Amino acid sequence: MPDHAEPTDAPRGADDAVRPGASRRPVEAVLFDFHGTLAQVEEPRDWVLAAAAACGVELDRVRATALADRLLTAGRAGGPLPARVPPRLAELWADRDLYEHAHRGAYTGLAETVDAGIDGFAEALYERVLVPEGWVPYPDTPATLTALRERGVRVAVVSNIGFDIRPLFAAWGLDGLVDAYALSYEVGRCKPDPGIFLRACGMVGVDPERALMVGDTPADAGAVRAGCAVLVLPCAEPGRANGLGAVLDLALPS
Repeated sequence: MPDHAEPTDAPRGADDAVRPGASRRPVEAVLFDFHGTLAQVEEPRDWVLAAAAACGVELDRVRATALADRLLTAGRAGGPLPARVPPRLAELWADRDLYEHAHRGAYTGLAETVDAGIDGFAEALYERVLVPEGWVPYPDTPATLTALRERGVRVAVVSNIGFDIRPLFAAWGLDGLVDAYALSYEVGRCKPDPGIFLRACGMVGVDPERALMVGDTPADAGAVRAGCAVLVLPCAEPGRANGLGAVLDLALPS
């Protein structure tokens, strides 16, 4: 997934931005990363089993686990970076967060490097990332977004991604808690470019100095260059709380 594929060098000032000083103005908006912050992709074996079933094939769990391991090495949307990108996919890979066709082409192409012997398998694997069932919202996501809504804090989702995630939030009943989506393939900018954070602030009508960016990678800390405060959380496994409640301590001080 685009969010996992972000650069690893944190911008200067990130450490200071994690702890907004007393002189900072009150937080009026929280910008959230998507993958690894609000939700996580389903477990790899479940992903493989569901995709195979969509192709009319029932896999045993041993074979599904082996395939999942190989596919993770090849590169999964929402998973680790590929061990190697074939030259024929290099251009699609470079543009995956900027164009829908590039995102699909890059990840289906990587999946096709693993011979599963199942017709249509690569496309079925990609389709799982487009549906709500292919994701698991973190357990503290609904409560955190609800608390911000109740206190009048604006919320935007800022993601490096090549497809529309709004239907996912709608299916989870969380769409009414998000005011705007700054998605890289729509904005034309990818984190850590400050432009995408500035666009998100503009969407919710809040000055960057009154916004807090919450993510799980150093690229999310690129919001520092846009003037935002930043909170970087540890990425957690699907279904496990990732400390998202800490946002409330910063955005909703007592």
